[in-house]
Amino acid sequence: MSDEPDATDASGPPSVAVFRPADERIEDAEALLASLGADPVADPMLAVEPTGATPGEAPCVVLTSKTGVELAAEAGWGPGDATLVAIGPATADAARAAEWTVDLVPDEYTSAGLVAALKGRVDGERVEVARSDHGSDVLLQGLRDAGANVTETVLYRLTRPEVAGESAALAAAGDLDAAAFTSSLTVTHFLDAAAERGVREAAIAGLNDAVVGAIGPPTAETAADHGIDVDVVPDDADFEALARAVVDAAAGSGEGDRAEADDGTAERRR
Repeated sequence: MSDEPDATDASGPPSVAVFRPADERIEDAEALLASLGADPVADPMLAVEPTGATPGEAPCVVLTSKTGVELAAEAGWGPGDATLVAIGPATADAARAAEWTVDLVPDEYTSAGLVAALKGRVDGERVEVARSDHGSDVLLQGLRDAGANVTETVLYRLTRPEVAGESAALAAAGDLDAAAFTSSLTVTHFLDAAAERGVREAAIAGLNDAVVGAIGPPTAETAADHGIDVDVVPDDADFEALARAVVDAAAGSGEGDRAEADDGTAERRR
């Protein structure tokens, strides 16, 4: 089955909302969606506010995002002799671009996956977790339960841009064909933006008449908890896989590839 939508579809290209930060990531997302035959609706739901902090010293340092790596590198930080753990390929690639050696990437690219990968290796060890202010407690508690002495450094804060919400208005009006959520926070910020516009319930109803994609099970679970039906969870938890799956489903050719939000698909394969 082709990943490309049917260019001859008389209904025109599907409109797909994307919520990445307002930097090169939203531009790249728009370009990708357009290349797949979709009409991108760029509605950044995240703004990155660096704290100026750098990861603390520890024998093991865990980095959970490409953004965190880039901010640490820009500040002149390096892992030195520490064991460097990256949550997934994008984070690992950014670390290697900074000329750091990545020692471990878990099989499942989530907080739970990090805990599983480090369990048995960190008992009695000091582990530094460097990430955003919205990191999951699953990682910290899981490492502590594994016997690690855990410290955390907030490298940046994630806020909602004041102008966010165009996609919520479109969804509420029934004018949005699909949405691609890339984190639990994008779901929360979408709903907050909708509420500020007085269209929260209508926006949820609009999403439930559209195709909703979530980058992995944690994001899908957050959406489901708020009454949003998730149609697509890609096997590979990266934006390109999500975009392809969402566009394919929105074009009406991806019914067989849709995954339920609670099917337990691992979020590996940010």
